[in-house]
Order: sequence, then structure tokens, then C-alpha cells
Amino acid sequence: MRSYRLTVSATVAALLSLAAAAPALADDGEADRSFTIEDPRITESSGLAASRAHPGIYWTHNDSDDGPYVFAVDSRTGKTVARIAMKGVGAPRDVEAISMGPDGNLYVGDIGDNLNGSWDHVWIYRFPEPKELRDATVRATQFDVKYADGPRNAEALMVHPKTGRVYIASKNEDGGGLYEGPAKLTTGGDNVFRRVGEVPWVTDGAFSPDGKELVLRSYFSARGYPFANGRLGKDYPVESPLLGQSESVTYTADGSALMYGSEGAQSDVVRVDLKKGEGDEPARAGGTSPSAAGAGSDGGGVPVKGTTLTGVAVLAGIGLLLFLGRRRRQG
Repeated sequence: MRSYRLTVSATVAALLSLAAAAPALADDGEADRSFTIEDPRITESSGLAASRAHPGIYWTHNDSDDGPYVFAVDSRTGKTVARIAMKGVGAPRDVEAISMGPDGNLYVGDIGDNLNGSWDHVWIYRFPEPKELRDATVRATQFDVKYADGPRNAEALMVHPKTGRVYIASKNEDGGGLYEGPAKLTTGGDNVFRRVGEVPWVTDGAFSPDGKELVLRSYFSARGYPFANGRLGKDYPVESPLLGQSESVTYTADGSALMYGSEGAQSDVVRVDLKKGEGDEPARAGGTSPSAAGAGSDGGGVPVKGTTLTGVAVLAGIGLLLFLGRRRRQG
């Protein structure tokens, strides 16, 4: 979403330049490591989804003003290996999320609303993940989406990896909602999403491969939730890197780590390893690992705990930078 983009990007970049940069990850040729998106056509990467058919490949897309395109990026090189054009859908308005379903389909969420709830419906596009990675045009199915409690802005769409049910988390500074779609999306009518939980300010989210955990991220932090029977459990802090425009998150296909993405030209995708749970406890993102370092030459991402305190501290730093900037202009 474009609101706050210039202010947040510029001030976070300034904060990152003041922070002690973590060492860049060496290029060891392995998949699912931190990487930089090299394609100059991808300037507003706003969603991430780990491929199930092609190890080490991540699907992404631009935010808006780009057309019906989805890109496959190789995490080993950061290079685009396929651009998929969707046909059979209308002109995308504000594409904000992408998720892989258990049916082998990619789900693309045209769910953003820059006017914060002025559109009476939004869309989800669905198409099978290509078996071969090459530029292609595919026919996608378009689903009309409405919310039971009225229009709203959203940037996070998650498909449950076991049930195939689609969830959307709305974006609101004062807290949003988790919305559950119908058991099966249908064409020819509205798919009504109903509020089933309360969530913080969210820019993206992802289910763990086993469907037992849901991670939701914002610009400055991330929270995790146990997920069972379509409902959220008690939230817990999740480690996340501080990036210039934090817009996306996905689990690796094997569930061993989270991959965090950001907007901007040559943006970084940063890996944060999960701590293995004991007994029946699920794996969760915890302590800092070497692979949580940024992919860029300047160390890109600074790992931080996903707590409200972290967000407050960063916002305080941003406020200080803006205040000092005004003082200089007045002087």
C-alpha cells in the first residue's frame, strides 16, 4: 500500500544506516537463503509464496500499476526465472498478497484499498502453479470478495495448507480483523468473508506448512498464533528483520524458516530460522541465526523481536528523525 511509503521507507533506511549492520550472507549456492531480488521490473514486491513444485523458488508480484503479472524468483541467484501473465481477469487494482494452496494453485489477492474501505468488493485470482518455469500466459479464475461487515483495506491473504480455506487479515492502525472465506470459493456471485478474530496492524501473513501456526507481520514487528479449527490461539512474539518497507512473509516449503520481503528496487528477502519445538511443540521463530542477516551488501536486515515495544522504539526513532529534519529546515 502506498500510504506512509515515502516517510516510512526513508526514515527506516536512515535508522538502518545508524544500526550496526549484520554481516552479509555468503553466496553458497543453497536454496532458501537470504537473497536480493535482481529483476528491475520488480520494484514493489508486496507478497511472497514459497513454491511447492520448484525447490528454492519464490513467487512474488508488484503492488499496483503493473498489470496481471506474477514472478518466479530463484533464491539461489535472486534472478527471475519466469513471469506469468494472468488472462481471464479484469485489470488488477491493488495486488497485495500471494499464497500457495494445497490444491497446487497460486492465489493472488487483489485486496488492497488505498482509500481505506471505499470499494464494495475486491478480488482473488487463482491459477495452477506452472510445472515448467518459463515466461507464459495462463488462464486464471477470478473470485469476487465481500466482507460481511463492510468494505475495508487489507494486505494479507493466507490459504490454509490443509483445508484450502482462504483467510484475509485487514489492515488498520487501531487493529484489524481475521476474515474467513467460505469453505470453497465460487464464481458467479460474491464470496463473503466473515470476521473470526482480532489482529494487529498487518501487512502480510503466512500459515506454517502443517497449518498449526499463523504468522502475521507489520512494518516493524511480527506475531505468531497457534491455529486450530479456524481460530487463533494466544499470540507470541516472532523474530523479524527491520527492513525499509516491510511488506511480505512466507514460510520456506519445508517449514524450517520464515522468509521476510520488502518493497523497493533490488529489495532484500531475509531468512529467519525457526527454533525446533520440543515434543509436540511447534517450531517457532526465535533466536537470531546467522542466516537472518540481510542479503544486501550493507547487511540489509537487522533481526529484531516482533514486539510492540520494538515498534514503539522504531516509531520513536522515526519521530526524532522527522523532528530533527524540521528543525534543520526551520534553521
